[in-house]
Amino acid sequence: MAIKTKKKINYTNEPLGEIRIVDDFLPSPENLAFKESNVKVTISLSKASVDFFKNEAKKHHTQYQKMIRRLLDVYTEHHR
Repeated sequence: MAIKTKKKINYTNEPLGEIRIVDDFLPSPENLAFKESNVKVTISLSKASVDFFKNEAKKHHTQYQKMIRRLLDVYTEHHR
């Protein structure tokens, strides 16, 4: 088995160039751990709607049910 050697880091006191500070955009740990309670329902949707969400979910590597649930959650929050 070959042993990999670590590449030596050369530190310098040269200027780094223009630095841009970005706002903190990561959610807090509390928001990451939050688990909403869900209720299972049976609903009939049009084939076109389901096909749309399945295609979009595949593009974004997620589940189509989660996308539909999120859409309903956003709609609910907006009209609450």
